Amino acid sequence: MNKFFLTLALLISVLGTAQNKIDWDGTYQLQLSDFQSNETQVGGTTITSMQTASNLEFGFQMSNVEFMFTKNFNSKVSCAFQKDAAMIVAPDAATANKLVQFAQYQFNLSELYARRLRQKIYENKGTFSDITFLKPIYEQIEKELIEQNGIASKATNLGQDEGKLTVLNTKVLSQIDALADFCKACKPPKKKK
Repeated sequence: MNKFFLTLALLISVLGTAQNKIDWDGTYQLQLSDFQSNETQVGGTTITSMQTASNLEFGFQMSNVEFMFTKNFNSKVSCAFQKDAAMIVAPDAATANKLVQFAQYQFNLSELYARRLRQKIYENKGTFSDITFLKPIYEQIEKELIEQNGIASKATNLGQDEGKLTVLNTKVLSQIDALADFCKACKPPKKKK
């Protein structure tokens, strides 16, 4: 259990120090220039491939007493895009731009699941909860995110079907709006008794 959180903390600290990170803010739109991996290639190939570097990050450092009395973990869950780890390989600019749009969908999808994670933590964290309640929640959210990404990849042919991608992205943005209280900087309203 401790290894899980140690690994998670190390991953977050490594990613946190990178200067090529874009935090999801709802306004920034990814560009082809954001795919800064040395392996990015547009033209001169018949391969279509993409490695989106958007991810869900969760980590915190606090004493047991602080943990016991903390209910809102919104600021501890982030959604970010790592430019220098993002890669696109496409035979032409048109295909590459469709991959960028699919990457934007994945970035939005990651934010949706970040908000779902924040909500689940908020709803399940009791005053005397210990840290072990977090792991199954995180693992379930991560599993659902991976599944939804796979479904969208297949349904849109990695974003090449722009119509289907637009429908999926609109749905995700609507779901993000519905979870407005669980943005990174938000404070969820207290439940009415």
